Amino acid sequence: MQKRPWNRVNLPVYSICSTDGNGLFNMHIITYANQISMHPKRFVCGIYEGTKTLEHVIGCNEFVLQLLSEKQYRLVNLLGKKSGHQIDKIVRLEKRNLLSHWNGYPVLKDALAVMHLKAVSSFPGGDHTGFLCDVTAYKNLNEGNPLTLDTLREHKLIRI
Repeated sequence: MQKRPWNRVNLPVYSICSTDGNGLFNMHIITYANQISMHPKRFVCGIYEGTKTLEHVIGCNEFVLQLLSEKQYRLVNLLGKKSGHQIDKIVRLEKRNLLSHWNGYPVLKDALAVMHLKAVSSFPGGDHTGFLCDVTAYKNLNEGNPLTLDTLREHKLIRI
């Protein structure tokens, strides 16, 4: 069976680390992220409605976008299928020794790259809210291949 047109593209998988501005952090999986401008360097990110991440980004207007490594596919169960409203994802990641710190945020040690984004505007996007963001800082962390939707399909973590 052929995929729908929007599911034919093998998108990269990211994680967002967001903060409430008072020292509490959360992580979430995101695939709706894409650069939209070279000068200034900007991304558009779609954040799922009802999530703790969305609450944080609306309240603080900044977050870290982490490009995940294909080796990190197992994190999708924690970061994408569990709610930050019910569990403290950061504590769970710390217990597994998976975090380091960058630019005032906990980040995943094995991520390929991180980008600090500042939201400059937002717009409704159906079941997601879209954010136009300036890249304020970035760092390449590791070599390797990015985690993609096809990798998640291969491991039966998503059906599309």
